[in-house]
Amino acid sequence: MSAVEEHAPIRSSVEENEKRASSTDVEKLDGNHGFRVDEIEALEAAALPEFDDPNLDKDAAIAGIIEDDSPYPEVRSAVSNTDDPTIPVATVRAWTLGLIWAIIIPGLNQFFFFRYPAVTVTSIVAQLLTFPLGRAWARLVPNVSIFGLALNPGPFSIKEHVLVTIMAGVGGPSAYATDIIAVQRVFYNQTFNFGYQWMIVMSTQLIGFSIGGIAKRFLVAPPSMIWPYNLVTCALFNTLHAQQYAGIGTRGGFSRERFFYIAFACSFSWYFFPGYIFTGLSFFSWVCWIRPDNLVVNQLFGVNTGLAMGLVTFDWAQIAYIGSPLATPWWAEANVAAGFVAFFWILTPAIYFSNTWFSKYMPISTTGSFDNTGGPYDVSRILTPDKVFDEAQYKKYSPLFLSTTFAVSYGLSFASITATIMHAFLFFRKQIWTQARRAMHEQPDIHARLMAVYPQVPEWWYAIIFLTMFVFGVVGIEVWDTKFPVQYLILALVISFVYVIPIGMIQAITNQQVGLNVITELIIGYALPGHPVAMMMFKTFGYITMAQALQFTSDFKLGHYMKVPPRQMFLSQVIATIIAGTVQLGVQAWMFTNIRDMCAPHQPDGFRCPSTTVFGTASIIWGVIGPQRQFSHGQLYYALTFFFLIGFICPVLAWLWTLKWPNSAIRYVNFPVIFSGTGLIPPANSNNYVPWAIVGFIFQYVIRRRHFSWWTKYNYVLSAALDSGVAVSAVVIFFCLQYPKNGAIGASTIQSWWGNTVWLKTSDANGLPLLTVPDGGTFGPATW
Repeated sequence: MSAVEEHAPIRSSVEENEKRASSTDVEKLDGNHGFRVDEIEALEAAALPEFDDPNLDKDAAIAGIIEDDSPYPEVRSAVSNTDDPTIPVATVRAWTLGLIWAIIIPGLNQFFFFRYPAVTVTSIVAQLLTFPLGRAWARLVPNVSIFGLALNPGPFSIKEHVLVTIMAGVGGPSAYATDIIAVQRVFYNQTFNFGYQWMIVMSTQLIGFSIGGIAKRFLVAPPSMIWPYNLVTCALFNTLHAQQYAGIGTRGGFSRERFFYIAFACSFSWYFFPGYIFTGLSFFSWVCWIRPDNLVVNQLFGVNTGLAMGLVTFDWAQIAYIGSPLATPWWAEANVAAGFVAFFWILTPAIYFSNTWFSKYMPISTTGSFDNTGGPYDVSRILTPDKVFDEAQYKKYSPLFLSTTFAVSYGLSFASITATIMHAFLFFRKQIWTQARRAMHEQPDIHARLMAVYPQVPEWWYAIIFLTMFVFGVVGIEVWDTKFPVQYLILALVISFVYVIPIGMIQAITNQQVGLNVITELIIGYALPGHPVAMMMFKTFGYITMAQALQFTSDFKLGHYMKVPPRQMFLSQVIATIIAGTVQLGVQAWMFTNIRDMCAPHQPDGFRCPSTTVFGTASIIWGVIGPQRQFSHGQLYYALTFFFLIGFICPVLAWLWTLKWPNSAIRYVNFPVIFSGTGLIPPANSNNYVPWAIVGFIFQYVIRRRHFSWWTKYNYVLSAALDSGVAVSAVVIFFCLQYPKNGAIGASTIQSWWGNTVWLKTSDANGLPLLTVPDGGTFGPATW
C-alpha cells in the first residue's frame, strides 16, 4: 500500500452513494453529496479544523473532502491533487536554466529599479520563456552523462519548470539592502567597498530563510493557508504542461492553454499604447487636461502629485501595480477599497484643505520631504562631517514637512502594527495553538499527505544559514563605520521573528503583507536618534528578514502545491539568492560609475531613483531628526501616534461583534488589511486602487458567483496572461524603442505628440502646491 493510500480519508464510491440513496434512510440523505446528514456532521466536526474559517464555504469544503481534494475551490481550480514522485526535478537542465535566470532577471530589475517609470521583470517571464527552452533542450541535447549526471533526462517536466521559476524569482526583486548602499552614496556621500556591500546584502537576504523550518508548520502545511497569488502560478504551470486539475467539470470552450496564449497576445500588443504610443492612457488625468492651471482640480485629479480621482486607466500595469486583482479574494479587496476611500478620499482631502500640518504649502501627494520654504529638505545642512545629527544647525534651518498622503500613510502603518497583533491573537490563536502541536504529516489535506513521502529539510540546515548570516551581519556593521551596535541587530531580528507568523497568516489568506518598516523605524529612531545609517540597518534587518522569510515560505507553498521535494527547494532558493544579490551589487556599482547624474531629479535618461528617494527621506525623518522631534507630544505630527490606539481597538470591536452576531458581514472585515492595504500610497494613488477594486469586483465577486465554471477554468490563467504580456511588452519597448540612440527614437513624432505630453503640462505634473511661500518667507512653527 502506498503512503498516499495509507493516509487517504474514508470516502464512498459513486455506486455506494447510489445504494445509500435508495435505502430506507433516503429521507436522511444530504441532497448535495449523497451522504447521510450524520456523516456530513461527522465530516464537519472531525475532518478539518479549517471548518472554523468564516471565509470557507462548508458545502464546497465537504465536496473537496469527498473528492479527496482541498476544501477550498480556489485551490481545487488551480492545483492538481495527484503526484508522481518519479518525475525528475533537480536535473542539470533545471539547474542550468535556473542559474541563467538567477543572473538575468535580478540584473535587469536592478537596472530598472533606479529608473522612473520603473519596469519590473517578474519570474513569470522566466516561467513562460523556460517552457520552450526546456522542450528545446529535451529535443536537441544528446542523452549523455557527465560525472554520472544525465544532460538530457527526457521530456521537460513540470517539476523542473517549477524549480527554474523559483530560482528566477526568489532573488528577482532588487535586494532591499542595496537601497542602504545607494542612500549612503546619494544622501550621505559614503561609499564603502564591495566586501561591506556583499556581506550586508547576503546577511539581510538570507537570514530570514532560517525561520523557514518554523514558519512551514504554520504557513505551508495548513490547507487554510492558501497563498492566493501562488494559485496564478500553479494555473499557468498546469496550463503549459496540460495537467489535470479538479473543479472544472465538463465546461467547454477554449482550452486553458489556448486561452492563455490569446490573452497573452492581446496584453502584449495593447501595452504598446499606454506604454509608448499614447502614455496618457496610462496616466489618464483627463480632468487636469481640461483645467491644467486649476490648482484645486490638479490636487484632486492629478496622477503625479495629486489624488488621481479620475478613476480610469487603460494600463494593466497601473491596475496591477499593487498586485493582480484577479489573484486577491474579493473580501480582501473590499477591505482595501474601504480603507482607501475612508483614509484617502475623505480624511486626506479634509486634512489638506484645512491646512492641517501646513499641508497647502506642499502638493497633496509626494514621496519627498520639504523645508519651511516649500523646497526639498536639504539634509546636509543638519549633519556634522561625521554624518551625525547637528541640533544647532537643525534649529537654524527648518523642521521637516511631509505631503498629506505621506503623513497619513505613516499613521496607517502605525495602526497596522497593533491591528495585526490583536487580529492574529483574537481570530487565529486557536489555530496557532493547534498547529504548534501538529506535524505536517498529520494534516488531513491531500497536498500535505502527498508531500509527506519526501524527506524534509533538516533543522540544522536552517541553523547553519542563521549562524553564517548572523556572523556576516556582525562583521559588516562592526568593521565599517555604520554606528550600529550589535545589540540593536539582535533586537531587529527578534522583532522580525515575532511578527513572521501573524503577518504570514494575513498574507497567506488575503494576499496582503503588513510591512514592519515603520515600526522598526520608530523603535530605532527613539533608541538611537541622529544616526541615519544605523537606522537604515535596523530597519532592513527588522523588516526584510521577515519579508524574506515569507518569500521563502511562499515559494515552499508553491513547491507544496506542485509537489517539489523540500530539500531541492531549499538548495535552489539559497544558491539563487546568493547569485542574484551578487549580480545586483555589480549592476548597481556599474550604474553609479558610468551613468551621468545618477539619481539627480532631472536625470535625462530617467534614472531618478524614486525608491532611493523614499528610503532616503525615511532616513532623514527617523534616523537624522528622529521621531521624538516629529511624533512626540507637542510636535507637528503627534496626532498620528493615536493610530496605534485605533489599530488596537478596531480588531477588538470586530471580534466582539462576531461573538454576538457570528454570521453577520462583519466577519469579513479585516483591519490589518484595511490599514496596510494602502501601504503603497504614495506614490500609488486612485489611478491604481480604484481600477484594481473595480476589476476585482467584476471577476472575484460577480463572475465568480454567476459564472463559477468560467471563473474556475480561466480566472487565474487570465491573470497570468495579463501580467506576463505586460512584462514582456515593457522589456521589448524599453530595449527596442527607448534605450537605443539615447532615447531619441521617435523624439520628433511619437514622443512629442499630444497623447504623450498632455499629462506632463499640468500643475499636477509640475508639483505646484495650493499656497506659495513669498520670496524670503517661511511657513510653519516659529520654533522647533
